[in-house]
Amino acid sequence: MEKRVIKTEEKKGLSLSELLLTAVLLAAGAVLKFFVGTFINFFGMKPNFIIAMYCLIIALLRPKIWYSIIVGLLAGAICQFFPGTAGLNFASEFAGALCMGLLIMIPAKNRAMEIGHAAVSTFISTVVSGGLFTVLLFVFIKSDPSAMAAYVPIVFGTATLNAIIVALLYAPLLKAIKKPFACEK
Repeated sequence: MEKRVIKTEEKKGLSLSELLLTAVLLAAGAVLKFFVGTFINFFGMKPNFIIAMYCLIIALLRPKIWYSIIVGLLAGAICQFFPGTAGLNFASEFAGALCMGLLIMIPAKNRAMEIGHAAVSTFISTVVSGGLFTVLLFVFIKSDPSAMAAYVPIVFGTATLNAIIVALLYAPLLKAIKKPFACEK
């Protein structure tokens, strides 16, 4: 008599708690950008809380690429409520979220490396997002290319601040959502 083997199905989507976490963190990023972002300013550099939050979401959930892209597009839609250039955020946040989704797939060996990996991935993703936004901005307003060079330190400074935010929030939020570190799975 043969034993019947029942395979467990792979998780097809995100749980309600993961969707709620996404909504809450994106909303928190928007609120922080609106109320706190104007007060925190280091030589023209300030954290972009929306980018930091979508990077944090992707680092915590480690979703499939399609979900990372959706989170980036949602972030781009949220950015439309802030003064600036309409539409450019869709492309830049798409690119940043895609970058984060791809980078976060690289496994870490321990907790410290995982937190560092989330921070470094956030830094790179912010540079991709901010860099693309800057290039698109200067393409569409036909500004002097030398003026674009002034934005380079701002993009890297913002990326540094975003990486610090993600590094500080990653472990406590992972514990709060009762999810094990990826390196412990």
